Amino acid sequence: MQQFKHVTVVKAANIYHGGKVTSRTVLFDDGSKKTLGIMLPGEYSFGTDAPELMEILSGEMEILLPGESVWRSIKGGESFNVPGNARFELKVHSVSDYYCSYL
Repeated sequence: MQQFKHVTVVKAANIYHGGKVTSRTVLFDDGSKKTLGIMLPGEYSFGTDAPELMEILSGEMEILLPGESVWRSIKGGESFNVPGNARFELKVHSVSDYYCSYL
């Protein structure tokens, strides 16, 4: 999907890790939400409330998901799921464009 139609975008940015990770919240008519964002190179830890689907549009990174002990390489065009109420780790190697769906 190249674009979202019939949505509301929250003007205020979500800013994490000293501005190295930012996103905008997109609200859909059916009550669902996604965030669209950019991650600069660096190492990050994130927590979830609800399960998430992270879709990487461009860039390269490694991820360490809850319960796993081996880092996985992810690049543009790939995605991964994160369970709710969990923490996951990222090592972002190049500027990465992503969107996150809250399941």
